[in-house]
Parts: sequence; C-alpha cells; structure tokens
Amino acid sequence: MTGPSSTPRGEHTPRPGITWTTTVGWTGEEVVDDDTPDPPRPNRATRRAAARARRKTR
Repeated sequence: MTGPSSTPRGEHTPRPGITWTTTVGWTGEEVVDDDTPDPPRPNRATRRAAARARRKTR
C-alpha cells in the first residue's frame, strides 16, 4: 500500500449543466384542530389498492 501523495488534489468542479436542483414540495402535512372529528377510514378496496401499490414500488 502506498502512502499519501505529496501533491494534494484540486477541488472537483462539476460538469457544465450538472448542478443540484432544489424543488419545494408538499409533504402532505396540515394543521388540524383537536376538536374536528377523524376522517372516515378508507374502505376495504381502497386499503387493498394502497397495499398493492406499496408492494409494487418496493
């Protein structure tokens, strides 16, 4: 195994056009009062479709 080089490497510059892009998205969170009733539970078909979609994306 060789030792460290005596000449340090320069800073890496990215290729032109390849930079970080930032997008602001909605996380699905919203403020709900404690007094409001809970939304109804999704029906069986909706729950099965959601489970199928989760299995498919894994």
